[in-house]
Amino acid sequence: MTTTPALEQADFEALSEFRYQLRRFLKFSEDAAQSVGLTPLHYLVLLHIKGFPGQDWATVGQLAERLQIQHHGAVALVSRCEKAGLVTRTPGLEDRRQVRVKLTAVGEKQLRHLAELHRNELRSLSNVFKVARISAFNDSGNGRDQNS
Repeated sequence: MTTTPALEQADFEALSEFRYQLRRFLKFSEDAAQSVGLTPLHYLVLLHIKGFPGQDWATVGQLAERLQIQHHGAVALVSRCEKAGLVTRTPGLEDRRQVRVKLTAVGEKQLRHLAELHRNELRSLSNVFKVARISAFNDSGNGRDQNS
């Protein structure tokens, strides 16, 4: 049985600072999405579709997992995005019960604009916390503060 060291004031301060900076970023993200007429969840759906590894679409189940919501909630959210002209749904190729969700040209344009804003905001926070594999600012050299 292993014991963990007792928490010290510095631990609470570090956790508090991390949560504060994370909340600042999330507030920025909410405001950015709303400034272009999207809800924060609409932005996240678009982001998770475009950012799903190895494919240019996502299933409703994959979106539910990425968003940490129930499947039926993801279905409703995708329906709202589809109604807004941001995504389309098609049956899966291997399993027709599976639904593939893909960005429309409008969804792609909205996402690219918001992703650029988010990338810039993340760069401004690069000395506060690191996010693995997000753009070049955390990888060696490209666009990153060389002092980190």
